[in-house]
Amino acid sequence: MAADPAPDELHFSDAPSVDDVPGQNSERLIEKQREIDSNAVAYPRRIPIAIEEASGATVRDADGNTFLDFFAGIGVLNVGHSNPYVLEAVQEQLESVAHTIDFPTEPRLELIERLREIAPGGLQGSSNVVFGGPSGSDAIEGSIKLAKHNTGRHGLLAFEGSYHGTTAGALSLTAGKKYKDGYGPLLPDAVHAPYPSATGDDISLSQALETVKRKFEDPYGGHGTPAGIWVEPIQGEGGVVVPPAGFLQGLRDIADDNDALLIVDEIQTGLGRTGEWFASDHFDVTPDAITMAKALGGTGLPIGAMLYHEEYDTWGPGGHVGTFRGNVPAMIGGVRAIDYIESHDLLAHASEVGTYLRDRFREIAETTPELVEVRGRGLFVGLEFHEDDTPSADLVEAIQRRCYENGVLVWSAGRHGHVLRLIPPLVLTEEQARIGADVICEAIETETGGR
Repeated sequence: MAADPAPDELHFSDAPSVDDVPGQNSERLIEKQREIDSNAVAYPRRIPIAIEEASGATVRDADGNTFLDFFAGIGVLNVGHSNPYVLEAVQEQLESVAHTIDFPTEPRLELIERLREIAPGGLQGSSNVVFGGPSGSDAIEGSIKLAKHNTGRHGLLAFEGSYHGTTAGALSLTAGKKYKDGYGPLLPDAVHAPYPSATGDDISLSQALETVKRKFEDPYGGHGTPAGIWVEPIQGEGGVVVPPAGFLQGLRDIADDNDALLIVDEIQTGLGRTGEWFASDHFDVTPDAITMAKALGGTGLPIGAMLYHEEYDTWGPGGHVGTFRGNVPAMIGGVRAIDYIESHDLLAHASEVGTYLRDRFREIAETTPELVEVRGRGLFVGLEFHEDDTPSADLVEAIQRRCYENGVLVWSAGRHGHVLRLIPPLVLTEEQARIGADVICEAIETETGGR
C-alpha cells in the first residue's frame, strides 16, 4: 500500500496557537505529578506542559494550546507523532500478537532485513541484528558484551562529552559526571578521550587520535587495553558536536591496528535524523557494530537493537537476551517508519530543511555575539550560546522558555547546558520550519537584546 498520508497532511493545522501557558489543566496535572510521580522526573520542571494529543510535528496540551515540536521526544518520532501509516500496522499487530520473545515473526525478520539493507557501508548484507531490552541503554549493554566476548578484553574507551545511557555499563561509557554521582563504582578500565569538533576549537584531529592511540598502545597507560571504541558520530547530549572529517576513519584504523571493535552509537542520529540513514554514512566509515533505539519503534514504541558484522556473531543460544526482545508492534512500527521515510524521500527533505534552519540561525548570529556557533547535519541542529565568553545555560533556558510561550518546543544540550538543541520530526514542513525559525530567532533577539 502507499505510505499515506503525505507528510504535510499529518499535522494540527493551527500550530502554533498558544494562549497564556501553562494553562489550568496543565498546572493541575503537573501538580498531581509532583505529588505521586518520581523526583527523577525532569522535563516538566523546565517546560510546564501536560500533553493531550500529538500529530506529525505538532503537539496539543491539556488546555488546547498547540505547539510546533522541535524536540520529537528526544529524536524518537522521526516520522512524526501518531503517523497513521505506522499506527495502522501497529494496531493490526496488537490485535494479533504483541510479545514473542525471539520466536520468528514476519515483522521481526522483515525489520532485520530492512536494517541490513540500509546499514552503513560494508555492513550492508553482511550483518546480523540482536534485540535485547527496549532502550538505547540496553543496546549499549549488548555492544559491551559483544566487544568483550570477541576480544577477551574488558577495557572500554569512549569520549569526553559523550552520552550512551544510564544503566551500569552504558553509564560507565557516558561522560557526564552528573549522571554518575552517587552510583560508583562502575565498570573498571573505562576511559575517556577528547572528542574533536569540526571547528577544532578545543583539540585538533591529530591530537584527539593520538590520545586514543596511546590508550591502546602505551604500555604504561595505566589501564587495560580496550575491547572497543564507543563513539557517537555526532554527539547529541554533548551539544550536537560534529567531528572533523577524518575522525571516524582514524578511529577505524586504530581499532583495526589493535584488534578492537569500533562501535558507533546511532541511537539519536540513526534512521534519517542527519539526512542519511545513519550518521556514519557522512564519514564513509563502516563500524563493526551500531546501536539503535529511539526512532526504531516508528511511533514511540520502545525497542533497542544492535546491528553488527556477521563475523562477530559468536554468541551461543542465550548469549544475549532480554524479555522484551520480541516486541512485535515496535518491530512492524520500525518497518513502516523505514517505508515512510523512503516513500517520501525524507532523507533529502531532512537535509534541505536542516540546511535552511542553520542558514537562518547563521544570519542572526552575524548580529548576535552571544550565538557563537551553529552546527549539525540534517534535522539535528545545535546553537551554542556564551555570555562574556562563558557558556551560558541561563540564556539557553530563557530562550527555551520564550519559545515555549510562543508555541515552539525546543530543548537544551551541551556540557554546560549552553546549547539549544533542535531535533524536530523529519516530516516537519518547510512552512513549519520557517514559522518555527521565526519564533526561535525572535526569542534569541529578545533575550540577548535585554542582557
